[in-house]
Amino acid sequence: MMTLRAALCATLLSVCATSAFAGNPNVGGAPMFENKNIIQNAVNSKDHTTLVAAVKAAGLVDTLQTPGPFTVLAPVNKAFTALPAGTVDNLLKPQNKATLVKVLTCHVIPAKALSSAIKKMVNDDGGVHVVETVGGCQLKLSLKGNKVRITDENGGVARVTIADVKQSNGVIHVIDKVLLPKS
Repeated sequence: MMTLRAALCATLLSVCATSAFAGNPNVGGAPMFENKNIIQNAVNSKDHTTLVAAVKAAGLVDTLQTPGPFTVLAPVNKAFTALPAGTVDNLLKPQNKATLVKVLTCHVIPAKALSSAIKKMVNDDGGVHVVETVGGCQLKLSLKGNKVRITDENGGVARVTIADVKQSNGVIHVIDKVLLPKS
């Protein structure tokens, strides 16, 4: 039988553990902690193993651990497998590092943009808000219903499937497509 002291300790531990990611959704089956940075959280998501491998291959781990702030549009593994056969393997080759860096940095906005701010910008701009990424890509943000959509420079459209995953150095929005720079 649990003592009152043990029950109180268990409750306090639960509250403390929960408060570290209160309001943050799980991503890829893992809790996302607001007090951890983008890399510390992303490595725990089983839905982002390809993205994490690509970030490591591109040498962007240290950058995404800095204070930022960053908004990362994080494609799930299925988004990478939807690319033409061999694309990911080709991008991960050392001789293609510059192209990989360009693709990945086109998923990073140099600001912390929660979905409420994005929706306001889209509405204030008459339905489409253009944003420049760290990689120099111009993305068009829009809404379909209440969901944020992102159109890349080639007309490819990704939708945010999990919004507002708060990080110590920004925010992650999980997306269902890989955004590609103008070819």
